Order: sequence, then structure tokens, then C-alpha cells
Amino acid sequence: MKPNELPRLLRSGPQRALTQREFEELYPRTKTLSPLDELKASGLTGRGGAAFETFRKVDLIRQQHGHRKVMVVNCMEGEPASHKDKTLASLNPHLILDGARALATMIGAHRVIVCVERDSKRTINAFTAALGELNDSHITFELQTPPGRYVAGEESALIHWLNSFESLPQYRAKRPYIPHIGRHVAMVDNAETCANVSIISRFGAGWFRSLGTPQSPGSQLVSVTGAVERPVVLEVSLGTTLRDILSAAHADLDPQAILLGGYGGTFIKPEHLDVAYDHASLSAIGATLGPGIIVVIPKSACGLAETQRIVKWMANESARQCGPCAFGLPALSQDLHELTYSTRSSATTLLRLKERSGIINGRGACKHPDGVIRLIASALEVFSNDVAAHSKGRTCGNERRAEHYATVPRLENEKDLVWE
Repeated sequence: MKPNELPRLLRSGPQRALTQREFEELYPRTKTLSPLDELKASGLTGRGGAAFETFRKVDLIRQQHGHRKVMVVNCMEGEPASHKDKTLASLNPHLILDGARALATMIGAHRVIVCVERDSKRTINAFTAALGELNDSHITFELQTPPGRYVAGEESALIHWLNSFESLPQYRAKRPYIPHIGRHVAMVDNAETCANVSIISRFGAGWFRSLGTPQSPGSQLVSVTGAVERPVVLEVSLGTTLRDILSAAHADLDPQAILLGGYGGTFIKPEHLDVAYDHASLSAIGATLGPGIIVVIPKSACGLAETQRIVKWMANESARQCGPCAFGLPALSQDLHELTYSTRSSATTLLRLKERSGIINGRGACKHPDGVIRLIASALEVFSNDVAAHSKGRTCGNERRAEHYATVPRLENEKDLVWE
């Protein structure tokens, strides 16, 4: 494989996942490398949303002496607009498992747990087949299938479930957070992150950095949904413009707005289409890569209605174990519903929405409510004309359209998804 060649990660057999033999042929070890040194030089950041430097996490776990350790692969992906990890696992499961093995070796673990939500049958089947081909006498692999709730994939919720409790996020006052499964120290990494560790350990940091930017090296898997011909997962070089990504996805190139980073992300205006898709460039406009989600909102949709649908879904998916989630998110959803659909003046509703947002922000046991507040704040700015009209009781008419561009449902059949 050439250094600047795509796809790096989304490689598969004909209409099926790569077998172990095919994987080894496509991803040969080019030379003897020090995986830890190469990982440090690569600058790889986590692809699950937090973008924490992978080497720093490995180094932190390595320093936990006197404990047995376990490596956890997070392939839960509980958000309806995200399909990248399950697509990767369905096409190239050995790449993920090889990266997990490399990480386990770095931290001194002899056990790897792969977590996939229990309703994702195609992904479970792909991992089951791949695990059946492995022959590793030093590391044991197991597949676990937690419930498919949105919050179940949050790191502390996943660890809580693996400790035989309910899959709910846990309050973490201490930073950095070091999870434990029983008495074992655990390291949790996203499936795409593991896949990148594999190619770094096989081809080296220089090869990895031949794509992307100096600050955001490598490629990224992106789920593009909304106003597109079909939901699609793309592998793009970091630094590619949003316009080029939308063009490759056959998306609406004249949208009303774009949602970046998923349901806990931010809406941006179409004037930012020529911004590069990388950490520094998106940060400059108040957005993040997050878990690699792009939702295209067309001009024929009502931005407020789309925001309300997302907030209602997020309220229903919350853990409901603290006030901001149990009471705050439903109240925000109700405010947005009133603001969107009322034919009377809703100026007081808008004021209440803003006040509640300020009270809720930063008060949750986890970051779930903070993401919702971030989404609402960006919606009020990007859809300001709609907000002004709706607050005066002048509905736009688009709020009652049948098309739900933002809250993309889970695909009835995962084979309906395409990738490039």
C-alpha cells in the first residue's frame, strides 16, 4: 500500500470482510518497528470523539504498576447518525483486532475485550468470524455485547457494565480517569483508533503522517447523512475541505447548515464549506471533528424543528440519574417544541430556553447534557432568522415537513449503507 493511498482502513474482500490471510497480505510488516516509539511519533489522536493523544493514554496505563491490565475496544457507536465503526468492523475486523493486540502488548495486557452493541448483528458476526481465525497464545480475546443505548458507549458506562452493573455513566471527579474492571486496570479505545494503531505498528509513523496535516495527521472515517443520496461512510485525509467531502458523498452542496460532531456537536453555516476538516481549522469556527459525523441540513428543512427532534431524542436517551438529564433535557425539548410549533408569540419561551441552558451547562454527572447545550447554542445562532420568526409566532411551514433530515434513523438493513 502506498503511503498516501486511500482507503487505508476501509479495505475488504469481495462483498465480505477480509480474512486473516487477506489482511496479512494487504498489511505486511515492512520492517521491525518499536510500536511505542512509532505511536508517539505518529501523533495519533483518538477517533472516538475526545481526540486525546493515544500515546499519552498508553503511557498513563503503562505507569500503573502492580496491576493486571485489560484492553477494551469500544465499537458501540450508539448514535443514529454514526456508522463508521460498524462499517469498519464489517469490512476489516482483523485491522481492529491487530491494533488492539498491539495496544495490549504496549500496556502489558494479556486480555482484550471487544464491545459491540447487541443489536448490531452484522458487526457481531464479522468479529465472531475474525476471532475464530486468531491463534494467539499470549493474548485472549473475547466479545461482549452491551445494550445499544446512546450512553452505554460512554467510557465509564461501558466499564460499569463490564463490572456487571447497569450501563450508566459514572461521575469522575479525578482526572485523568483510570478505569478498572474488577482489580484490573483497563484501557479503552475506539475501534477506529485501534485500526490506526495497527497500520502505524506495521508501516511506521512517517508512513502514517504522509496523509493529513502536521497537527492532524492521518485519515479519518466520516459518516455523512442528512441531505445525501444515501448515507455513506467515507475515509478522508484530514485537511480535506468540507466541500470536497460533501461532493464525494453526493450531498447537497447548497445546504442551510451542516451539523458537525453529531448530536452533541455544533451547527455551522454553509459559508464555512471551504474550511478544512481537521482539528485546528474546525476549532477556529467553534466546531470539532467529534466522532466523525456530518449531517447536511437542506434549505427545505426547518432548523428549529431538526434541533428539537435531536434534543428530544437525546433527552429520551439520557441516563436520567441526575437532575440536568432527568429534568433539564426534557424541559429544553419542551421549550424548543413550543418555540417551533406555536403560532403565538414565544419570546418568553426563547428567554426561558436560554436561561435553562445556562443553568444546566456543566452540572451533569457526565458530559451528555453539555453536548445538548452546545447543540442548542449553535442552533440559535445558525438558524437565527428562523428563531426570530418563530418567536413572533410566524412559523416557516417547513417544520411540519415529513422529511427528518437530522434525526437519521438506524438503517433497516446495514447493507443499505455504502462506503468509499
